[in-house]
Amino acid sequence: MTKLATLADRAVLAVEGEDRIAFLQGLVSQDMALAAPGIALWSALLTAQGKWLADFFVFAEADRLLLDVEAAQAEMIATRVLRYKLRSRVSITRLAWSVQVAWGGPPPETGSAIVAADPRLESAGWRILADPPLPESATAADWDEYRVAMGLPDGSRDLEAEKTVLLEAGFDELNGISWTKGCYMGQELTARTRYRGLLKRRLVPVRIDGPTPAPGTIVVSDVRDVGSMRSAAGSRGLAVLRLDSLSAPHLRCGEAWLTPEVPGWMRLPPAGA
Repeated sequence: MTKLATLADRAVLAVEGEDRIAFLQGLVSQDMALAAPGIALWSALLTAQGKWLADFFVFAEADRLLLDVEAAQAEMIATRVLRYKLRSRVSITRLAWSVQVAWGGPPPETGSAIVAADPRLESAGWRILADPPLPESATAADWDEYRVAMGLPDGSRDLEAEKTVLLEAGFDELNGISWTKGCYMGQELTARTRYRGLLKRRLVPVRIDGPTPAPGTIVVSDVRDVGSMRSAAGSRGLAVLRLDSLSAPHLRCGEAWLTPEVPGWMRLPPAGA
């Protein structure tokens, strides 16, 4: 049976104007030319130096794009993006819509709501933009446990503004980057990280044995700092860990022990590479 939950910490931005696709194309990591009704794209906004600022899902309607964004970042995203407006015919407004997710079964009957498959993983289910919201059968906490177990990042809970590199957070494997679209803000570092194999750490799911560590708690292997805790739900969480620590059976984090559980979708370099 399909579960459906409302994500109160998400918001919807409408990007309108005849230049909306070309405008976003030069700013975000995914190919906006692929935007079409019934499809959701996952994309990121980066600094000029190639570090994460925000990520969001992009939906297309006939005359506008709708962005499913972290609510706390909505104003920042709109302000930051419109800095580059120049003569582009584009505007951004916030809509009083709900963001919902569904998983564990076929897409729900949506009526006037907009639904599209989550582009990151088939098992991630469906993203829904609705006004009014659809009836719920699960909670945001239920979704959080499911999301964490899959290893899917959740914005600023898992990524660090002006610090995280997209490939550290799985944007390559999870369809958040286009390697063929051409230039966009931060593209140079993103490409260099991929082609030169510069990654030293990854955001990975971990099993938690003990009290849940607070976000930012340092992870230690023996006496060496190998990463930090990010979000958690139940007995699992996500942590940014050095690649050379992923084979350790247990890692210390505060009063808890962590066991890395690398998901099947994640591509890691060969041991010793």
